[in-house]
Amino acid sequence: MLLVVTGTGTDVGKTVVTAAVATLATGRVAVVKPAQTGIAEGAESDLDVVRRLSGVTDTHEFVRYPEPLAPATAARRAGIHAMPVAEMAQRISALADHDLVIVEGAGGLLVHLDADGHTIADLAAALDAPVLVVAPAGLGALNATALTAEALRARRLACAGVVIGSWPSAPGVAEWSNLADFPRYAGAPLLGVVPAGSGGLERAEFAAVARASLAPELGGDWTPPRDAGRDAGDSAHHE
Repeated sequence: MLLVVTGTGTDVGKTVVTAAVATLATGRVAVVKPAQTGIAEGAESDLDVVRRLSGVTDTHEFVRYPEPLAPATAARRAGIHAMPVAEMAQRISALADHDLVIVEGAGGLLVHLDADGHTIADLAAALDAPVLVVAPAGLGALNATALTAEALRARRLACAGVVIGSWPSAPGVAEWSNLADFPRYAGAPLLGVVPAGSGGLERAEFAAVARASLAPELGGDWTPPRDAGRDAGDSAHHE
């Protein structure tokens, strides 16, 4: 099985969600980061984070570009020929003996991965893989999620669902309202809510958080609260 993880933008929690899905997966699991950009010397890459949190060591990074930009832009500025999406798809397809291959994109769905303007959406299409959308919790998230879902439908790609990548410790009215509204905007189920700061946990604690934060479709126990959408004045009842 293949699963592509994208986001409504950058810094929405894609890597931690990828690690959570990998943590709960059974059988032989691989995680692929086709293009990594902008990792400072001595800093963790996205796959370093996945390995640290999940314990999955079967990880694959195809190419790394120095600046924290869209992969095609970072490659061009570095004078490097960006790896074509067709080659990425071929290399990922070679992992077909795995029970699950999780592919984490860079940035959002339509960020250019190669010089021809191909995107993570094109990669998902080449792989015939469903796409899991990671979204932020607060203001602006619904519109960004709806646009991402619309782009998936336009390309006849399956949206596996939405996961909130960083749920704040003190959510307000926007966050609680969005919790109820995400399925309507995405046309797909809300499959989890990962607490902010989960990327700093130890592995055993992260495993427990992953199980409590992801829905059964992703191997966890999470279900949407019945009172999602209540106003911020009632939010204390959720905490």
